This record gives sequence, structure tokens and C-alpha cells, in this order.
Amino acid sequence: MSQKEPTIDLGSTPTAKQVAEYLKAHPDFFDKSPGLLSEINVPHPQSGQAISLVERQASVLRERIKSMELKLAELLRNGQENDAISASIQHWVRGLFLHTDQKSLPIFLADSLAKIFSVPMVAISVWCAKDSYRNEAWSGSATADYVEQIDGLRLPVCGAANISSAVRLLAESGRDAQSIAVLPLRVGAAPDAFGVLVLGSSDARRFAPDLGVAFLERICEIASAALSPIVQPSDRAAHE
Repeated sequence: MSQKEPTIDLGSTPTAKQVAEYLKAHPDFFDKSPGLLSEINVPHPQSGQAISLVERQASVLRERIKSMELKLAELLRNGQENDAISASIQHWVRGLFLHTDQKSLPIFLADSLAKIFSVPMVAISVWCAKDSYRNEAWSGSATADYVEQIDGLRLPVCGAANISSAVRLLAESGRDAQSIAVLPLRVGAAPDAFGVLVLGSSDARRFAPDLGVAFLERICEIASAALSPIVQPSDRAAHE
């Protein structure tokens, strides 16, 4: 049984729904009455002035094209930013591979990270270093509470400078930092961290808590892998 074709009762004023259904059922309506397209006036979406149906349709198409152009521009911009980030990561990793002095590796890692990614403040601390590195500036002891705090981070965290006592590692104890990122350093999937990498900025939005940490996760994994050879073997064995 075929569906009943929409009709309009000429004896009464048709409703908007009836007109819409009728036009949908008769797509050739304006082909048979082409003059109506120029005679029907509708309000302009911005000015409210009466314009023809053809002009209105053209206006709608222009808006759609403009919206699509903006979306395309955003996609291109995001692609360019991702390409730039990938190139920076590659540059940073290459430098870590070429740096052969393990004693200065943590400082080189932090300094190159700051330079390549334009991070104003970067600090690093390792508390499970091999005995031969115990006197280095980047090697230090940490309180049990502090270590427990960093151990509890399974992912990097971002937020205001007061989210972690790790801010004290930054220059002048992070006095100028408005936002920080705290990256726990651990060997593989070890439950305990062997150190921490702290990034800081005077811009409160640079490491805002609502930002994603996917990029920081990569930085964290690369830094942890690069520094794992300086970790005390006994500590590493206990963690793995």
C-alpha cells in the first residue's frame, strides 16, 4: 500500500507543515513555476530586509562555505602545529642520543627542553642516582612525603604553582611561576618514581589544569628512558 501523497486543501489556509510536506513531495514544483523563485521574498538573515528566495539561498550557501573555510583553516593550523611539535621532539631526542656524558645528561635534558620548546622554567631532580652521581647538582635526597607525592602521579599534572611542592625546584623556588607541570620520572612501568621534571611559566594558561597532557606524557616517557641509565641498578631492579 503506497503512502498517501500530501495535498493542500484549497478551501482553507494551509499550514506551514502542509506546505513543507507538499514541496518535499513535489521537488519539480519550482521547475514548473520558475517565476515564483524571484517573486517570493523572505527576510535577510542579518538585515531583516526582504530578499528573493534565490538570494536567501545564495546567502545560506555563502555562510556554509565560510564556515567550511574556517574549519579547513583550523585543521590546517592544527596540522602545522602538530608538525612543528613532532619536529621539535625529533630535535630534542636526537640531542639526547648524541649527548654521551651521563653526568651532565639531566642538566642537558632540562636545558635543551627549555630551549627547544620555549619553556621559561625547567628543573629536574633525581633521588635514585648511582653512587658516582650523588654529588651532582641534579642529584639529591628527598623526604618520604615528597617521594610519595611524586610516586602517586601516574601521569603528568598541570595547574597553579601551589599544586605541588616540586615547584621549589624551579629558580628562586618558582616565585614567578603562575602555572607548572609536574612530570614523574620512572623506569618503564615501575610503581615508584626515581625523579621529577618540573616545567613552569609566568603565564597562568601555559600549564592550566584543563589542558590535555598527551604531549607531556611523551616528554615524560622520553626523559625517563633517557635518564634510566643513571638510576641506581639496585633501585631499578627492585622497581621492575
